[in-house]
Amino acid sequence: MLRRGELSPAAGADPCTRCGACCTAFRVDFHPAMLASRESGGVPDELTLPVTAQLVRMRGTDEAAPRCVALRGEVGVAVECTIYTRRPPPCRDFAPYAPLGIGDAGCERARRRHGMAPL
Repeated sequence: MLRRGELSPAAGADPCTRCGACCTAFRVDFHPAMLASRESGGVPDELTLPVTAQLVRMRGTDEAAPRCVALRGEVGVAVECTIYTRRPPPCRDFAPYAPLGIGDAGCERARRRHGMAPL
């Protein structure tokens, strides 16, 4: 079991596990049907905030300096999503080739916000 602040051995295996810029750059909104209270294996309810009857948001992503509550580690060094297998659809769909070192416009914008070069 990992201790607080400790990253898993898999951290660093691909560009995304060293980056985390997307988790600290954008709002993450999705339908409440994806919550654990409504779907087995869904996003933990306690990590979200209601926005409307048809929309919830990952905590921390609506702050002036966004940072998803599920992100652990230091951006640009080593990060991991603490709910990776349960992450919401916007996270699953974002920059699908980034783990292969191929970014897209959103990935590039997020990395630029942190002074990182594009993939």
